[in-house]
Amino acid sequence: MKIVTIIGARPQFIKAAVVSKVFQEKNIQEILIHTGQHFDQNMSQIFFEEMGIPTPNYNLHIHGLSHGAMTGQMLEKTEAILLEERPDFVLVYGDTNSTLAGALAAAKIHIPVIHIEAGLRSFNMAMPEEINRILTDRISKILFCPTEAAIYNLNQEGFAKHGIDIVNCGDVMEDSALLFNEIAQKKSNILEQLNLVSGYYILTTIHRAENTDNEQKLINLFKSLDDINLKCPLILPLHPRTAAKVKQLGIETKVRIIEPVGYLDMTILTSNARLIMTDSGGLQKEAFFFNKFCITLREETEWVELVENGYNHLAGCNPEKIANAFEALKDKTFVKDHNFYGGGKASLNIANYLLENYG
Repeated sequence: MKIVTIIGARPQFIKAAVVSKVFQEKNIQEILIHTGQHFDQNMSQIFFEEMGIPTPNYNLHIHGLSHGAMTGQMLEKTEAILLEERPDFVLVYGDTNSTLAGALAAAKIHIPVIHIEAGLRSFNMAMPEEINRILTDRISKILFCPTEAAIYNLNQEGFAKHGIDIVNCGDVMEDSALLFNEIAQKKSNILEQLNLVSGYYILTTIHRAENTDNEQKLINLFKSLDDINLKCPLILPLHPRTAAKVKQLGIETKVRIIEPVGYLDMTILTSNARLIMTDSGGLQKEAFFFNKFCITLREETEWVELVENGYNHLAGCNPEKIANAFEALKDKTFVKDHNFYGGGKASLNIANYLLENYG
């Protein structure tokens, strides 16, 4: 079995680390295409070095463009590679422009698509990610879903009628968290570098276009962060796009801003924080993996089970909601009495399913 895997953004490198490892163990041939969507040292190369991901066979070096230009160039260049490689499957992760471009390139030349993290929905069509994930699901042959909620979404949309495979494999992000946490404990000294004390800071990230591209939302967010920072220090690894917007708008903040960090350092920052504040889908789950409450700086989330069970509080960019969520969670004891994401066996489930049904 020969699979071409498309990756391009930071969360996809993390997922590929564990899935590619299992593919190697199971003798599944994998060709990696890195689109270049995340391209600088902190956002890309450091992941391959830290996490033992095989060096990509192809790097398209496509970044810094509009959604249309980026997706179009990725589609064109990926199609050329697929025509040369002729794999049995093309595998894509998540909901980025790289995801959609890879799926489109494969579907148009009749190569079946595997979508990992299928069935997730925010029900907000203003999000580019929502458009990407819906379209990718629709043109895929095998939909590997991380949760029962994702299966439910697909069934509600009639996917069972399309003659495709819908599989609850668990969440590969939990695989990553379990695999790399032990390594991070030995290798990372980020707390010492930043002079942070475990349990006495809040880890924050902001990168979603719905926040960074809206001037008033971004101003509201930083005002809220500054208010909370007076009560508990915040640490903010700042995404390059967000940094550019902050500079453009002249936003000043007392929050401690640092450069983006590698996954191992981010694992340590997450697992030692008092709580998490983020608009990242992946970090919401990682907060849960490491027994941390999360305040989500969005109006909705794909991880509804975390909200429904009190692990995650949706606050959007509303200063009052953010403040209330902080007060409710700052001293609350985290009790994990649910297993939503498969217990760290998602990658193995994916490989075994492919071999048993298509090997």
